[in-house]
Amino acid sequence: PEAVQQVQQASASEIQIVLQEIKGLPILTMFFSFIVYFLGGYLIYSSIYAAIGAAVDSETDTQQFMMPVLMPLIIAIYVGFSVIENPHGPIALGFSLFPLTSPIVMLMRIPFGVPWWQIVVSMLLLIITFIAIVWFAAKIYRVGILMYGKKPGYKELYKWLKY
Repeated sequence: PEAVQQVQQASASEIQIVLQEIKGLPILTMFFSFIVYFLGGYLIYSSIYAAIGAAVDSETDTQQFMMPVLMPLIIAIYVGFSVIENPHGPIALGFSLFPLTSPIVMLMRIPFGVPWWQIVVSMLLLIITFIAIVWFAAKIYRVGILMYGKKPGYKELYKWLKY
């Protein structure tokens, strides 16, 4: 019975510690940031995929464009491990401001306490990048829809952006 009481007391104190840590989290900031970064990241990547879809005729042609789109997402996951160890370091700051990785990295940093200006700058860069990508995707769509049957490369897409 004594051992059981000691375990229960230890469990109760651990639960109290966890509850105190949860109370210290910036819940409102985390919720608002999640909404903004989720929508921003979704809109950016859906615009990129829409541009790729407009540029090619078949699914097999999309493979050459997929790796550059997926790399920022993969890198953001790996950088996340470093961010958890050092949330205020230069790597964390850089990747949380870069719009293609900020939806993942900044959300990992916010529970550790991030200055408000970094969140605002990151969100502004995310929105500006989304607008730019939609503009480029529209240009690619305008030309790509007329280029049926032609398999474009990176040089060809660059030319389409100039039209």
